[in-house]
Amino acid sequence: MIIHYNDISQFEKRYRTAFINSLAGFRQAVLVGTKSADGFANLAIFNSLIHLGANPALFGLMSRPDTVQRDTLQNILDTKEYTLNFIQAAHYKKAHQTSARYDRGISEFEQVGFPEAYHPAFHAPFVEDAVVKIAMKFEESIPIQLNGTVLVIGSVQQVEIDAAMVGPDGFVDLSAADVLISQGLDAYFVSKEIGRLAYAKP
Repeated sequence: MIIHYNDISQFEKRYRTAFINSLAGFRQAVLVGTKSADGFANLAIFNSLIHLGANPALFGLMSRPDTVQRDTLQNILDTKEYTLNFIQAAHYKKAHQTSARYDRGISEFEQVGFPEAYHPAFHAPFVEDAVVKIAMKFEESIPIQLNGTVLVIGSVQQVEIDAAMVGPDGFVDLSAADVLISQGLDAYFVSKEIGRLAYAKP
C-alpha cells in the first residue's frame, strides 16, 4: 500500500490524526508538572520529548497550537519552570487521564491520584511516584509557523533518580524500571533492551 500526500490530506480528521501520530513510532511518555503564577498545580502527559544536546543539557517539548487554553504552556511561559516525570507502566491509565481537558484551576494531580512532591529550590511540582524526576528551566520557545505548534526548549536543572539505574558509563537504564512509553495518542507500552553496541567507527 502506498499513501500519498493528497491521500493523507483527505483522510477524515480523527483518522488522519491517529495515523500520523502512531506513524511517528514509540516515544517517551512524560508527565509535565507545572504550577501557575497564582498557585494552581497542573499535570499533563506529553509524548514529544526531544533530546537537543548534552552540553548544555537541553530538552525540547512540542506543545500543540495555543488556539485553546494550554495551561502547561502558559504556566511554563509565566513561571519559567516545569518538571519532567517518567513513571512506571503500571500507572498508564492515570497518566492517560491527565490528557483530559480539565478546567483551569483543577489539579490533574488530585483528579487522577498522583501525589505532588516539591523541592525547596523549585516552584513547579513533581510526581511523587515518578522513577525519574527532572527539574527544567525554560530557555526559549520557537513557534512552528506551518501548523501553529510551539517548540519549548528547557535546560536540565536537577535530576532525581535511583543510582542503580545509572550505569558506570552514565547510561540510564529506563527499561529496567518499566518506564512507560507510548505510541500515538492512546497506546502504551514498556520497552525491552535487545543489546548495547560499541561506538561505531569506520
